[in-house]
Amino acid sequence: MSRLLVPSIVLTTVGAKSGLERETPLACVPQPVGWWVVGSNFGQEKHPAWTGNLIANPQAKVSYGATTYQVVASLLTDEQKAAVWPTLVEAWPAYDDYVESSGRNIRVFDLQPL
Repeated sequence: MSRLLVPSIVLTTVGAKSGLERETPLACVPQPVGWWVVGSNFGQEKHPAWTGNLIANPQAKVSYGATTYQVVASLLTDEQKAAVWPTLVEAWPAYDDYVESSGRNIRVFDLQPL
């Protein structure tokens, strides 16, 4: 995804199995404080690895612009996700297509600075 199309972060998680730091560039939807990120995996059948890493260890780092933040991730419930989904799709309309093509419940995380 191009930074010119949607806001982006680099998310650094700790590997659930390896324990090593993993960096992943992601589209995001900035909030007044924090970011929402969508584990769409471009509509593939499996969840992206970074989502499993956040479930196993919700503390992570976000690089946004020139600043790096320590964050804690919360996996949104289906109800919470339904509330923010229109905002997410407004930022990246393909998310609806990814839900269809993946056949899975796409994970959405709220990343909040510590």
